[in-house]
Amino acid sequence: MGFYSRYVLPNIIACGCATPSLRERRAGIVPDAAGVVLELGFGSGLNLPFYDPAKVTKVYALEPEPGMLVKARRKAAAAALPVEVLAEKAEALSLPEGSVDTVLVTFALCTIPDAVVALAGARRSLKPGGRLLFCEHGRAPDADVARTQDKLDATWGRLFGGCHLTRDIPALVRAAGYRIERLDEGYMPKSPRFAGYTYRGVAAPG
Repeated sequence: MGFYSRYVLPNIIACGCATPSLRERRAGIVPDAAGVVLELGFGSGLNLPFYDPAKVTKVYALEPEPGMLVKARRKAAAAALPVEVLAEKAEALSLPEGSVDTVLVTFALCTIPDAVVALAGARRSLKPGGRLLFCEHGRAPDADVARTQDKLDATWGRLFGGCHLTRDIPALVRAAGYRIERLDEGYMPKSPRFAGYTYRGVAAPG
């Protein structure tokens, strides 16, 4: 791992993911988490302020990137609820089947190499009646914006740790074996349209 990936990129991502628009999106989904939670792509712990300690008993914070793990462990140690950092990939999850009540993923599916495999692995960890909560940016429905996303995707990914602009988030969720129960989508205010179309929803194993 190079200097940029280990020391520079984590700070860029942590800063870029803490904008007011993204905080508003997080605030609209994270408080719904309950019981034992598996958070995919914990990063620098930006979701922690939005968890409801009265509803959440524990968070398994999945973060595979060495450069981001320092931030993840620091935030976990200072959290108001129990947080256990797992330095592993969602594609090879070590948690037993039926061990969590909620899977949460926010602004991370864009960078996970095989998002369908990761979501399917997380699905196996869900207890009966468990839910997936997701909030992600992805492919826009407008043709002109989608064309811009296609043109920028490769360069964007090289600059921002493999982040993709073009992923169809609902399609990924369904391909991983979930049934989407609620879905809100639209452009974030004060964000470039090519990077600002978001999907926020709730899904159950289906």
